[in-house]
Amino acid sequence: MEKQLKIQQLVDNLAKAIVGKDEAIQLVLVALFSGGHALLEDVPGVGKTLLAKSLAASISGKFQRVQCTPDLLPTDITGTNIWNPQKGEFQFLPGPVFANVLLADEINRATPRTQSALLEVMEESQVTVDGISRQVPSPFFAIATQNPIEYQGTFPLPEAQLDRFALSFSIGYPSEAEELEMLKRMQTGQIGSAQLEACITPEEVLEIRQLCKKVPVSDAISEYIVNIVRTTRNDEEITLGVSPRGTTALLRSLQSYAFMQQMLDPSRKSDYVLPDDVKFLAPFVLGHRIMVSGRRSPQKIIQRLLDVVPVP
Repeated sequence: MEKQLKIQQLVDNLAKAIVGKDEAIQLVLVALFSGGHALLEDVPGVGKTLLAKSLAASISGKFQRVQCTPDLLPTDITGTNIWNPQKGEFQFLPGPVFANVLLADEINRATPRTQSALLEVMEESQVTVDGISRQVPSPFFAIATQNPIEYQGTFPLPEAQLDRFALSFSIGYPSEAEELEMLKRMQTGQIGSAQLEACITPEEVLEIRQLCKKVPVSDAISEYIVNIVRTTRNDEEITLGVSPRGTTALLRSLQSYAFMQQMLDPSRKSDYVLPDDVKFLAPFVLGHRIMVSGRRSPQKIIQRLLDVVPVP
C-alpha cells in the first residue's frame, strides 16, 4: 500500500509540470523502474527537458544536462583527470554522468566517439577514465533526446547505441485544451520543475525496481514475447531484427508496466503481465531496435507484426 501511494504521488507530481501527457509520464517511469533508459524523439519545445528535470526533482535526485554538439568531447561527459599543483598529483573531475538523472539533449548532434562515451555508463553504471573505473550514483537514469526532423549536422545513433535504450517514444504536441491549461498555469506560476517537491527517494526507486523484477511472467507470455521478436528477424520489410538484449528489455519493461498498472488502476485485479501489456509496450520497446527498408515507420511495422503473431 505504501508503494502504491508513492507511485501515485510520483505520477501526480509529474502531471503538475507536464500537462496532459499521462502516457509519456507512464512510459518514462516504466523505463526508470525497469532499470533502463529512455530516448525521446520529438520536435523542440514540447517539454522533453521539463520532463527530465521534473523527474529528477520528484525522486530527490541529482540532475545534470548535457547539450550535445559536434565539438563535445567524451571527457565532457565522463569527466577527466586534471593536474592539481597544490597536491602535486592528478585529481579526477567528475563529468555530468555522475548524477541520478542525466539529460543528453540532441544526442545525435554529438560525434560517434562522444556518443560511445555513454555506452559503458548506460550498461554498467560506471565510467572508466585512464584505466580506473568509477561507479555513478544509483539509480542512474539517462534520458536522451533527438529531433527527428532536422538531419543537417547530425550523426545518427548506431544500432549498438539505440539498443541501450529501453524505450523510445514521443511526447507530441498538446491538444487545444491542454495548451490553454498550460497558459493558465504559466500565468499563475504553476509550471516548472522548481515548484515540485520530492515525493520519493532514490533508495525507494531501487526498492521498486526489485519489486518489478518479481512480477510473474507466465510461460505463455514468454513464448509470445519470443515469437514477436523472432518475427522481426524474418520480416521482408525489416533489414535488422531485434537483438536478444531487446527481448530482455521488453520483459523487464513489461514487469515494470504491470507493476505500475496494478498500483495505479483500481480495476486491474491481476498482478502479472497480460497480453494487452505486451501489445501496448512492444512498439515503444522494439520500434527503435529494428532497421527498416524505405521510409516506413518502425513502430507501425511492429504494430503490424503484433496483429499477426498469435496471442496466448
